[in-house]
Amino acid sequence: MNRKTTFIALTAVLLTVTACRSHYEVASIQRSRIVVDTRYDAKPDAAATAFLEPYKHVVDSIMGPVVGESARYMTAERPEGTLSNLLSDIMVWAAKDYHETVDLGVYNMGGVRADLPKGTITYGDVLDIAPFENKIAFASLRGDALQELFQQMASVGGEGVSHAVRMVITADGKLVSATVNGEPVDPAREYRLATIDYLLGGTDKLEAFKKAFNINAPKEASNNSRFIIMNYFREQAKQGKIVDAQIEGRITIEN
Repeated sequence: MNRKTTFIALTAVLLTVTACRSHYEVASIQRSRIVVDTRYDAKPDAAATAFLEPYKHVVDSIMGPVVGESARYMTAERPEGTLSNLLSDIMVWAAKDYHETVDLGVYNMGGVRADLPKGTITYGDVLDIAPFENKIAFASLRGDALQELFQQMASVGGEGVSHAVRMVITADGKLVSATVNGEPVDPAREYRLATIDYLLGGTDKLEAFKKAFNINAPKEASNNSRFIIMNYFREQAKQGKIVDAQIEGRITIEN
């Protein structure tokens, strides 16, 4: 799909209702699809533009500040994507600010709601990616529970995992192998994870997180994942770096 073209399915519903004393029943439904694309920008409505201008100014002042720069257009994809890799690594990067030492990071696909553009990155770009009130969190899992977590990731085709992780899965959602920092998962060892608090309830089919312990989940708004992401971009910009991420084979599908 052309990025300049947005298809919005607007459903026009014609309801014919029949009254029967105190209630109504739907008698028929008709619908049509209206394509909305750049043709609608050719002749903007002057009155609507004037009405929105004061609000646009406020929104732009909030969303417009630059936080950093991206080397490429990044997406969150299964089994592995550049953006999902980046976000998982950012969770690990942030651990130092919470006096945490972690083994790996996890960021779920469902928490990523937009792609990252190439070039200048603004507050608004990050807000599009992480619009929810999810906050960074740290938790421990025994190796056997971590293995369960990896199997659950495999069953949905992959999730965002940090650089330390390597997983091989099958096309039908089975876990073939998993390592952390080059070592097989030790069932008896404790592993420290950086993630978002939303997942600690076992959501998004990652039920192994219910077995987490020693949880550190700060509740202040400043710990929202979007602010963690922005802090990373700002830190890289201070160092004169452009943010980048690659497909590394963190999660691969067995042939």
